[in-house]
Parts: sequence; structure tokens; C-alpha cells
Amino acid sequence: MSDPAAALPETRYVESDGLSIAWQVFGSGTQDLVVVPPIISHVDANWQYEGYARMLRRLGESFRVIIFDKRGQGMSDRFEGAPTLEERMDDLLAVMQAAGSERAILFASSEGGAMGALFAATHPARVERLVLYAAMARFTRAPDYPIRPSLERMLQVVAETWGTPRSGPLFAPSRAGDAAFCETMAHYQRLSASPSAVRRLLIANDQIDVRQVLPQIRRPTLIIHRRGDRTVSCANGRYLADQVPDAVYLELPGADHMAAEGDPEAIIDAIVRFAAARPLLAPEQHAGRWLATVLFADIVGSTELAARLGDADWRDLLARLHDLARAQVEAHRGRIVDTAGDGWFALFDGPARAIRCAAALLAAFAAQGVALRAGLHTGEVESGGGDKVSGMAVHVGARVMATAGAGEVHVSNMVKDLVAGAGIAFDDAGTHALKGVPGEWLLWRAAIA
Repeated sequence: MSDPAAALPETRYVESDGLSIAWQVFGSGTQDLVVVPPIISHVDANWQYEGYARMLRRLGESFRVIIFDKRGQGMSDRFEGAPTLEERMDDLLAVMQAAGSERAILFASSEGGAMGALFAATHPARVERLVLYAAMARFTRAPDYPIRPSLERMLQVVAETWGTPRSGPLFAPSRAGDAAFCETMAHYQRLSASPSAVRRLLIANDQIDVRQVLPQIRRPTLIIHRRGDRTVSCANGRYLADQVPDAVYLELPGADHMAAEGDPEAIIDAIVRFAAARPLLAPEQHAGRWLATVLFADIVGSTELAARLGDADWRDLLARLHDLARAQVEAHRGRIVDTAGDGWFALFDGPARAIRCAAALLAAFAAQGVALRAGLHTGEVESGGGDKVSGMAVHVGARVMATAGAGEVHVSNMVKDLVAGAGIAFDDAGTHALKGVPGEWLLWRAAIA
């Protein structure tokens, strides 16, 4: 147990999408360090686990540390279903805003690594540096990613060990013979989430895949992995290091997946040194570039419709449609970048919101007797001056839309990968050659009501 005489930070709450997210802040450093937790977390119980409490206090000597519980876990609100990466990013952003953190180092571990990577690519202005510990690019095994176990295997392990002392040795084999430690870990798991909640989370995580995001990370990145990690093999860390531009890779001895076990001082020292090191590239060299979801939509058969209505009625209809489009985009936290008479180009910081916005647009336009089509892609964009944006992602998004028919929403494979767990179904829309874009593209049709 940790020292009961040591002052504990106050647990606070911030609202995110109507849920209360628990967070704490402590430490005396000048740089902010946000800890993105793994699959289990509990901001109060952290301090009852001696090893982790000691690690947090050591980090607090060098940083202003912000910790939180993801929705559905620990002290944060429970809810039906399982969180998406997009919702988890919303929670992190809400916590940073509540803590008054404009820019922070992200320390994301294990299951939290995918969200940390996506957040760094999507909100680079909020991320000073990124540290990934024992993380993975894809949550479960795939034919082209054989270095993770299958979902079935994970569900079996949870059914057999979750919340029992048998789980401790899986995450910290160096403590396998310590009965008190194993019981502490079992209690910590039970406080963090029930077996059914973890099962739902694993199932939602099954399709999480940020491999295509990794080359878009433009923040200095440190990847730390223990060579003998049995929960997330070091092959995952090596893959991340190969894909993130200019990443620094540190492979440490040991087999413990839990950062607070084994030799946590080596991890702490690495983070402190990395935070103080001069980056290879100045931040301004990556200014104005970020990951976003682009949405293109246009009216199907607009020329015929305009001819049938006449100039005056066509102008009146377009004015109503522009108002409808702006209202729906703003309601889904996007912004309209450009319009072209019978078309719209909007930008979103989350692909699930963009798909739902596209569905709402199609429904709203259909109510006006107008057929719409839409296309979405997630990729890197850059500021083009003022409110304009440019980049290959913009061209791809427009070409994806061109493949859609009336009443259809087509998305790229990257969009599909990033909305895992959002409850959005897809049909195969085939492989297409997109005009002016290299290669062939697998596209999907969003199954919208």
C-alpha cells in the first residue's frame, strides 16, 4: 500500500458528451504530462497500488501530471455500449481544457496507445510530444498483422482471470509469486470495470486499427517497449517505430507489461530525458498540418432540377439547402470549408461524426425533394490560408464522393477502420481507381437509416 500520510490529489469531474469524466492533477513541473491509461484505470485506486503511486509521484517531480479515467471505467460514468476512439479523444480534450492545459506531453500506454496516436495526429497543436509505452497499432490479430492475439483468445483470458489473482502474473510476471500483489491487482481490476464491461470493450476494440494514421503523426515521438512483454509483444513497438516519422525507439529488458513493475525508473528517466531533449524538427515546420475527416456532398441531377424549377425557385431552394447544410455540419461539430453552388466541402475532427452528419444531410435534403450523395476520407490536411485547407486528403475525399450514387455515403477504408465500435455498418462498395489519385482504393458504403 502507498504512504497514507502523503497528500492525495483531489478527484474532479468534467462533462464530456453528457458523461462525467474523473480526473486529477498534481506535480510541480512546468511541462504538462497527460497520462492516457491502458485498459484498466481508477484515479483513486491508483494511489492504493504502491508501485503505481510511487511512479506517479516520481513523474510529478518533473511534470504537472494530469490523469483521468476513460468513460466506462474507474470513477468515470458507466454507459451502455463501449467507447469509440473518437469519444475517448473527446474525453481527453475535455480533461485538458478543464485542467487548463493548452499543450501537453501525452504518455499513452497499452490499449490507450491507439487513441494517443490518433489524438496526436488530429490535434497536433495540443500535443508537445508523444510517448507510447507497450502500445500497439492494431488491437487484434489480422492476416497482415499477426503480432497480436485473436479477439477470441482475449475474451477467453478475461473469462478465466478477470478480477482474480490469476490475472496478476499475466501483466507482471516478475510478481507472480507475490500473493499480496496479485490480490491487489485483482481488486484494482474489479474497481476499474466489471467482466462484462471489459468484454464489451474488447469487442469494440476488435477493429481498432491506426496503422494508416501513424505516418501522419508530426509530433516528436518516443516509443518504449520491454523486450519480453508477454501481453503486447515488442514486435508491436518495433512496428510503431518503423511507421511513425522520426520516432525514437527504446527497447528495455524485462517481461512486465505494467510500467510500474520491473524497472519503472528506466521508463521515468526516458520520459524526462525525452521531454527535455531538443526536437529534430522545430514545431513550426509542422504547423498547419493535421489529421481530419473531409466530407464532400453534392446534389444528384442538379442541372435537370434547376431547369425544371427555373432560376428564381432554384436560387430559393439553394439558399434553403445551404442553411440546412450549415446547421447539420455545425450540429455535428464540423465546419463548412467551401461551397460550390450545388456542393459542399466540410471538415471534421472525427470520422463517426462526419458519417452521421452525411446521413443527416441526406435525410434533410430528401425531405426537400432533393437527392444528395456524399463521400468521406480521413487524411492529413494543411492550412491553405484563411479558412481554406488543402492536401491529398481533400482530393481523395472529392473522388470518393464521385463514386457514390444518389442517397449513398461512400467512405475510404481508413474511415471505416477509425469508426470501430461506433455502431455504423458498412457494405463493400468495391475497389476503385480514383481520378488523379495513385493506386486502387477499397471503398465502403455506409449503411445509414
